[in-house]
Amino acid sequence: MSVDWWRDAVIYQVYVRSFADGNGDGVGDLAGVRQRLGYLADLGVDAIWLTPFYTSPMVDGGYDVADYRTVDPLFGDLAESERLLEDARAHGLRTIVDIVPNHTSSAHSWFIAALGAAPGSAERDRYIFRDGTGQGGEDPPNDWESVFGGPAWTRVADGQWYLHLFDPEQPDLNWENSEVRAEFADILRFWLDRGVDGFRIDVAHGMIKAAGLPDVGYAEQIELLGSTELPYFDQDGVHEIYREWRKILDSYPGERIAVAEAWAPSAQRLANYLRPDELHQAFNFHYVDTEWSATGFRKAIDESLRTVAEVGAPATWVLSNHDLQRHVTRYGDGARGLRRARAAALLNLALPGSAYLYQGEELGLPEVTDLPDEVLVDPKWVRSGYTDRGRDGCRVPLPWAGTSAPFDFSQAADTWLPQPASWADYTVAAQREDPDSTLALYRTALSLRRGFAGTELRWLDPVRLGAGDTDELLAFEREGGLVCTVNFGPSTVEITRPGTLVLASYPAAGGESDDPGAQTVTLPAESAVWWTATRDE
Repeated sequence: MSVDWWRDAVIYQVYVRSFADGNGDGVGDLAGVRQRLGYLADLGVDAIWLTPFYTSPMVDGGYDVADYRTVDPLFGDLAESERLLEDARAHGLRTIVDIVPNHTSSAHSWFIAALGAAPGSAERDRYIFRDGTGQGGEDPPNDWESVFGGPAWTRVADGQWYLHLFDPEQPDLNWENSEVRAEFADILRFWLDRGVDGFRIDVAHGMIKAAGLPDVGYAEQIELLGSTELPYFDQDGVHEIYREWRKILDSYPGERIAVAEAWAPSAQRLANYLRPDELHQAFNFHYVDTEWSATGFRKAIDESLRTVAEVGAPATWVLSNHDLQRHVTRYGDGARGLRRARAAALLNLALPGSAYLYQGEELGLPEVTDLPDEVLVDPKWVRSGYTDRGRDGCRVPLPWAGTSAPFDFSQAADTWLPQPASWADYTVAAQREDPDSTLALYRTALSLRRGFAGTELRWLDPVRLGAGDTDELLAFEREGGLVCTVNFGPSTVEITRPGTLVLASYPAAGGESDDPGAQTVTLPAESAVWWTATRDE
């Protein structure tokens, strides 16, 4: 548990509902996470991030919180959460939990009270209620749209409207209200007192809205993880909130941290969340959106490192999460998508800073794109008029062992989302003893990564590596002698050997054989290799 542990930590996202089922009801829970902590410790990660397990109607997978201080019975109880924190520490793992401050569930006691109170009341002031426009107030207060589709306003019985940037059952809180700020300060302390090591802040850019709630002026304003400048996202007032939160975090021992899920128009705006008196990390969505090319990744890496260096923060690198299509599928699906995903994993884990892994990426899981319509539960599916299939495809329960569903995820025959039969080849058990498996690649990379040093990255010129005038090769060196080469192209590339081959993204049987005495080496298409900087003679 080193000082500044978070600056180069590998943090594994546990989507609790789909990780492991401990009580046999077909839904993942905290008991299931406890049972699999040994797997995570063996994998070699430093911390886990748990998605919301609080009391919730589960309209948006738990991101609609009805009570921030209790555990939903679907996942266990408060005692189970405390046992999980203790067990994680015993395995050498830190634990980060989700906090959802932009909105509550409509089932939250505050919102129920607001609906029962009169316009202008203290109860309504905790949320964003406004009179409508038009002759009789029959039109919404402005033209803001929900991220999940449709208008961002819903009218209540007395004629007022309330704001919800997501589902109507997720009303936005009013962060200009001092009671809201005091409540969340107390919620942070509640979980810090129980030993959590930090918080992932959902919609961290959304709590403050522009004064007067001005119209945007056009339709199709926003998409999930978007970067458009809007009057309801990334307003400067959010930074005052995080300066107060940082004081709370710093008042506890053990370097408790906060990481922002912030959608900002630029890397520079994102870096504002990481100033020394604010948050510790922010997800790098500009990087995750990069298309498969050496030029694009070089630009994203340079921009990311430059902007975080200006505020003294570490960069973060992420390829997938519970809101994104799995990167195996984004990168082309099938054999090609997996080949690119394995190369991207070595690139990610070689970069200076902190890496976030989404559960199942270490197994090479693809997106499940053919879930039956009747099992889809993402609110985007309904709000889009049944045209946007939403995010359920990346949330299918993990396969652990066996040749048929539920693949040891649960004792129940049916899981909350069905697993494809093809996942028999992806189970942990099927990959554990295979040295060429994606699981083995991640385990080896995470073990080797602990020997990396410093924050510096030095780009190597492909021409000087003997690759000629190619724009398909990325190569860089880290302090301590690691060299990483990535061939983004569809053809092999020959280079001067940069050192001794340590780890390659391609299986030994599927790539070029390595002759330590050769002066040149051939990099297979869409592959990555780690080398020591000095070649053994």
